[in-house]
Amino acid sequence: MKIKAIFNRDGGTFRTTDMEAYSARVEDVFREAGHQIEIAVVAGSEMEETLQKTAQRDDLDAMIAGGGDGTISAAAGVAWKSGIPLGIVPAGTMNLFARALKLPLDIWKVLDVLAEGKIVDADIGSADGRAFVHQFSMGLHARMVRYRESYSFASRLGKIRASTRAAVGVMFNPPEFEIEFEVDGVRETREVSAISVSNNHFGQNALMYADDVTGGHLGFYTAPPLKPSGVAKLTFDILRGKFRESPLITEMSVSSVDLHFPKARHKINCVIDGELLPIGRDVSLRVHPGELKLLIGAGDLTPA
Repeated sequence: MKIKAIFNRDGGTFRTTDMEAYSARVEDVFREAGHQIEIAVVAGSEMEETLQKTAQRDDLDAMIAGGGDGTISAAAGVAWKSGIPLGIVPAGTMNLFARALKLPLDIWKVLDVLAEGKIVDADIGSADGRAFVHQFSMGLHARMVRYRESYSFASRLGKIRASTRAAVGVMFNPPEFEIEFEVDGVRETREVSAISVSNNHFGQNALMYADDVTGGHLGFYTAPPLKPSGVAKLTFDILRGKFRESPLITEMSVSSVDLHFPKARHKINCVIDGELLPIGRDVSLRVHPGELKLLIGAGDLTPA
C-alpha cells in the first residue's frame, strides 16, 4: 500500500519523542512490510488542514494519524467523509479509540501491528454531522471538562491532576436539566444530570470505551438528577468498571437519538470525544454502521 502518516508533534507522547528518530523507524517498519510511506510531522494547529489535503489525494491507499484522542477523532471524521482507510498511532493520555481497536498503546510497538494489519469496516457516530468515534456527552462530563480546562497544566500528569480536581468540583456542584428525546421513534421527557451517547456500547472497563465498534448501534445512557452523594456513587461504579450496571444509569441500544432542551436559557456545552463544544437546543445523533474504514491489527476486531 501507499500510505501517508501525519503526526501531531504537540500531542501527548510526541512532545517528548525524538520525532526524527521516530519517523526513521516508521519508514523502516513499513518499507520492510512492503509499503510505500510518506511522513509529515506537523503542529497541532496544522493537523486539520494536513489531514484534509491528504484525504483528497487519489494516489494513496490509506493514511495514518498520530496524536491524542482529539487528533484521532478529527482524523476519523476526515477519513469517514472521504472514504480513505485510517490507521492510528495512540500518542495521547487516554487513547480510548486505540483501546477499543485493541491496538498496542506504545507508539513504537504499534508500528509493526499496523504495517502487518488489515483494513476493516467499522462504525462511526455523528452529532449534527460532526463525527465521533467514542462518545457525545452532556451534564456531569461536560461540566468536569469545563472545570478542567480552567486549570493550567502542561503534562500528562498535570492533566490527570486537573481532571481529579475538576471531578471533585463537579461532585459538589452537579448539573440538572430537562431533556426531550426521541429514540427510534419513541419520544420522552426526563430530568437528568448526565447524558452519554457512545459509538456502540461501553465495555466493562473503568475508562468507558467500547469493546466492539462493529455492532451497528449507539449506547444511550442517562442519569437522573443527582446530589453529591449520588455523583460519588456513580463515580465509584465507573471506577469499578460497573457503569452500565449502576442503578443510577438507564441504558438503551439505539440507532438514532434526537435531543431537545426546552428550558435552555444560556449557552449549552457538550463533549465530543473529549473536546468541549457549544451546541444548540436541538441535536441529532446517528450511527453509521460500517462506514469508517480502519487499518488495524491482523486479529479479530470483535470481542472474544
